[in-house]
Amino acid sequence: MINMKKAAKPKRVSRGRKRAAPKRKKKTSLELAKFAENPIILPNQENGWEAWQTFNPGVVLLDAQVHFLYRAIGKDGVSRLGYAASRDGFHIDNRLPHPVYEHEIKKPSFTVFSCFSGGSLGGAEDPRIVQINEEDVLYMTYTACDNGLGVALTSITTKNFLDKKWAWKPPQLISRPGEVHKNWVIFPERIRGQYAILHSICPEIAIAFRDTLEFKEGEYIESHHDGDFRRKNCWDNWPRGAGAPPVKTAAGWLLFYQAMDENDPGKYKVGVMLLDLRDPAKILHRSPEPVLEPEEDYENNGFKAGVVYVTGAVVKNEELLVYYGAADSYIGVAHADVGEFLRALAKEARPKLKVKSLKKK
Repeated sequence: MINMKKAAKPKRVSRGRKRAAPKRKKKTSLELAKFAENPIILPNQENGWEAWQTFNPGVVLLDAQVHFLYRAIGKDGVSRLGYAASRDGFHIDNRLPHPVYEHEIKKPSFTVFSCFSGGSLGGAEDPRIVQINEEDVLYMTYTACDNGLGVALTSITTKNFLDKKWAWKPPQLISRPGEVHKNWVIFPERIRGQYAILHSICPEIAIAFRDTLEFKEGEYIESHHDGDFRRKNCWDNWPRGAGAPPVKTAAGWLLFYQAMDENDPGKYKVGVMLLDLRDPAKILHRSPEPVLEPEEDYENNGFKAGVVYVTGAVVKNEELLVYYGAADSYIGVAHADVGEFLRALAKEARPKLKVKSLKKK
C-alpha cells in the first residue's frame, strides 16, 4: 500500500519582483515551454486540507484572469477542491485558505480505486470547468471517488463564482454506477445546437450530444472502451483519457490527452490532437510525439513520480497556457504562441520541450 504522506518539496527557481511575458522567437515548432518558476502551486502546510498534495487543476478565463479549481489532499486524506487566481497566467495572485468544493462521501476508505487515482480516501478529483457560449453558468465535471470512480457534474453561476459565493448545484452522477470512468470533458460551445461531452478517446473519439445538461434520475451517458483499445507502433499506445476541455481555435478544437508508452512504463505523458470544429469526432492532426513529458525534478519527486497530467488550458493574449499536475503533488504551467503551435501541429512537427524563464526588466 502507498504511504499517505506529504510529498517532498521540489527545487524551484526564486521569483523576481517584476513580471513580464515570456519572449519568443518567431518560428514554427510544436513547442510547449515549461515555466521556469514551476511549480506555481504547491501544498500549503498551514492548511491541513491541502498539506500533502495540490494538483490537476481545472481552469477558466474570466475577466482577464485565469481562475483555478485545483485538487488538494491533506491530513485527513480526503480530496477537495481549492481556489486560486492569476492575472498573468503564471503567478498566483490570490489563493483561498479553505476548500471551495467538497464531494460528500459516506465513509472515507483507502480502496484500489483511490490508490490508483491520486492516493486519496475519496472525494472530488480532477475538475474540468467550462463556460458554454457565454452562458451565465460554469459547468464542472469531476471524478467522484466514493467506493468507486465515476463522473459527476455540477454547476455554479458565473456571478457567484466571481463573487466567491460557492453555491454549487447538487452534483449528478452522469456515468453509470458500478463502472469506472474518468476524464470526461465538456466542449465550451454548443455544437450544432447541442451540448457535447467527450467521454472516451479509446480508441475513437466518443462524444455524447445532448439538448440539456440536466439529467433525470437513472439517466446516464453510456461509455465504454473497445476490447483492444491500444494503439500500435506509436508513443501513445495506451491512451488514458482526455486532458483539458477542448480549446476552440480557428483551425479546430485543440484537445490535450494523457497516454502511456508500453516501452516507457510508469510514466504519464501528454499528446495533442486537433479535432474538426463541426464534427469533433474527426481527428484532423495528432502530435507524433508527446508535447509534455515528466522530465523536471518537480515532475519526478512527489506522491506519484513520472506523471504530467493536463486538466486545464486557455488562450490569453494569443498565448496558449496549459496547466498540469506534476507527480500528483504540484501544479505547473507550460506555454506557447497559439498560432505557432497550431501551424506546427498542422504539419505534425516533432515537439520541442524547453524550459523558459520570464525576462526580467
